[in-house]
Amino acid sequence: MPEIRAAICHEFGEPLVIDTVHLRPPLAGEVEVTLDACAICFSDISFMDGGWGGNLPAVYGHEAAGRISAIGPDVTAYAKGDPVLVTLIRSCGTCPTCASGRPVLCATPPGAGSPLTTLAGEPVEQGLDCSAFAERVVVQTSQIAPLPKGIPMASAALISCGVITGLGAAVNTARVRPGEVVVVIGAGGVGLNAIQGARLAGASRIIAVDMKPEKLDIAKEFGATDGILASDPKPWAEAKRIAGRGADAVLVTVGAVSAYDTATRYLANGGRMVAVGMTHSGAKSEWEPVIFTYTGNAMLGSNMGDTVLARDIPWISDLYLQGRIKLDELISGRWSLDQINEAIADTRTGSARRNVIIF
Repeated sequence: MPEIRAAICHEFGEPLVIDTVHLRPPLAGEVEVTLDACAICFSDISFMDGGWGGNLPAVYGHEAAGRISAIGPDVTAYAKGDPVLVTLIRSCGTCPTCASGRPVLCATPPGAGSPLTTLAGEPVEQGLDCSAFAERVVVQTSQIAPLPKGIPMASAALISCGVITGLGAAVNTARVRPGEVVVVIGAGGVGLNAIQGARLAGASRIIAVDMKPEKLDIAKEFGATDGILASDPKPWAEAKRIAGRGADAVLVTVGAVSAYDTATRYLANGGRMVAVGMTHSGAKSEWEPVIFTYTGNAMLGSNMGDTVLARDIPWISDLYLQGRIKLDELISGRWSLDQINEAIADTRTGSARRNVIIF
């Protein structure tokens, strides 16, 4: 059984440990991908901190790209050497939600158990169904998508989560239309892509809200027309002053209860609030139901940007090749696997767009 190096979480809240583990060969419907790059997402950090539970030891990481290095039985759509991105979207393709075009909500995702074990043969959890903080992964074919020539692997890795989550929240979930006013709360990696999505959809005003002035400046580079500090006394009032009315869509891209508590205050009558950022389990916000009744507002959840890989990845890749969306500029730092704890610490500061592990 092949041996690979991986960053293992042995205890919630503690640094990851670089060690050697066994990776079994791909089974039916699976492929092995030798990774070139894997970005660090706050979802990985939430799992590492125990925010959503789970079994340990585990290897996390889910925003990755690489080349297929082995193919399991019955896999005919891919060949060794194919460049692919690796996602956590694991879908059967036949359940009611998959058949209705929402594979990210698959009710019966396939899976043959974790392909990872310690050298002593003990099981290692396949975190987020990927375990991409490792040199290689074994995943279902539903979790990968082919990449065209011309996209650097470090940039392509970002498409796997941060890009599709933010851009998809604006285009697929919020269904932003030309002329609409959009507020994006949080100008991190996901928020910047929500801004790009709103720009592509033709929003008239895209107002970024964040705690840090420097992130508001970056947001304007990605398409925001205006920026407001979340620490202002009433940022929703300032947003309405700028746009001349309330927002048609508010996208909350940070997992902060305070952001959710105030998000609906930005909305115009008939507007929708889209929940993108994920809080820890048990965290709660409060709203008055009568306000939703009176204003006709809606609350929507956006899981991975409601992405359909076969539809959205070719489109997003082509946008990049045309120069119509930014990917390279999303990378804040490049790190080796041995530096992963430093990269995670830098990500925790909130100043990074995306830190990427380069293999």
